[in-house]
Formats: sequence, C-alpha cells, structure tokens
Amino acid sequence: MSNPPMYENLVPVDRVQHKNTRMKVGAQVLDRVAPLNSLFIAVAEFADASAEYPVVFVRIGTAPEGQRPAVAPLAVFGLKQGSNLFVKDGQWTGRYVPAYVRRWPFAMARIEENSNDMALCLDAGAGAFSETEGEPLFKEDGEASELLLNAKQFCEDFEREAERTRQACELLQDLDLLQDMRFEAQLPSGEKLDVDGFMTINEKALAELPDAKIVELHRNGLLEVITMHRQSLRLMSRLAQMYVPAN
Repeated sequence: MSNPPMYENLVPVDRVQHKNTRMKVGAQVLDRVAPLNSLFIAVAEFADASAEYPVVFVRIGTAPEGQRPAVAPLAVFGLKQGSNLFVKDGQWTGRYVPAYVRRWPFAMARIEENSNDMALCLDAGAGAFSETEGEPLFKEDGEASELLLNAKQFCEDFEREAERTRQACELLQDLDLLQDMRFEAQLPSGEKLDVDGFMTINEKALAELPDAKIVELHRNGLLEVITMHRQSLRLMSRLAQMYVPAN
C-alpha cells in the first residue's frame, strides 16, 4: 500500500490489532504539512480555499501508453518546494484548513491494488497513537468509539468528494480547457522564481465553447468552480510577498 503525502505508514484499522489503541489529543499534524507547498482540495472546497490560496491543476500519476494522465486541483501554500507559508510558530495561520489535512491521521485506502474495496486506515508512523494516553478507538465491548466512527464518516465523505472532483477534472480535460502555465515571481529579497508544472483554465478555449456547453457547466456547478480558480490565481503575487527576507 503506497502512502500519500503527509502519511508514513497506513495500516487498516482492526478491532483486534487496535483494541487497546488510543489517539493522542493534539497530535502534531503541522509537522507533517509544514514541508508541503501544496495539497489536494476537492471542488466542494473551492469557495473557502480559493479565497485564501491559489488553486491550480496538476497532472498526477503516470498514464498508460496512449492515455492522458489524471488531473487534480491543488491549493498552493508556497512557491518553493518544502515551503508552506501558512505554518508559522506551530500554528496554521490560514483561515481555512483543507479537508486533506483535517482527516489526518486517518484515511480511506485500497488494501489491494486494482481493487475498489477501501478500508479505514490509520497512520501507524504518525506518533499520534498510544495504548496509554488519548481517546480510545474501540470501546470495551469491541465496538467502534465515537472518535473512530466520526473519523470513518469524515474519510468516507472525503472520498466521495474526491470522486466528484475526479469527474469534474475529467470533464475539463474532455473540453480541452486546461493549459500549462508558468508564473514568474520576484520575492521581497529580490530573488526571482519561475513556478511551473501546473495548469490553469485556457481562457480562449473557454470563450470558444458552444453555448450549450456553457449552460451545461453552469448547471453542474463547474462554471462557478472555474471562476473561483481563475480569481484565486491573483493570490500568487501575494504568496511571493509573504517570503520575508532573512536579516
């Protein structure tokens, strides 16, 4: 089982193996997200995320020969690798915390490759679990605790929104609305950065869509998603200005 960003060792939650496992209160999720300059967000989060972070699209994974790679939206937290400008002094300074971060240290994952069966997993390498402190995952009778039930529900909701997002990105690709972009930034120190590897909406292709397709995008909510993405790109310059020169 491969581990997604932020996760070190995902293992399925098991009522026997984890009967005495507890989750520590205030586990240090920020230690995991601080080195990440971007993370996945679902289209349902665009309204909150795009008001604070640039939202871009990126190709993910490797596609079989003759097929196009999948695309996913990311919220951008920094313009340099390993740089998250919204983690400072042990606090998340942004107003909105993406659901990807809030679900940690749990996640739904496929136990076997090429299988659609998913199970609730925990990050055994997170340092968030103990047998002596924190809230129990299971009650004395072996049934899931409220903490575990809530975690499972949150992760299942996350996966449903991730699937909706995958379908939305497929439609954007079907309509040939995405293009590679490059952003040139100058930091307050005078350093210049070229940020590439991401995609944005192709304005020309959008303007040339038939009216029927525009109506379709409006009715399925994607036109609003596109608008929020486009507006969020103005925040790239703000990110550049957040890099404080070293004294």
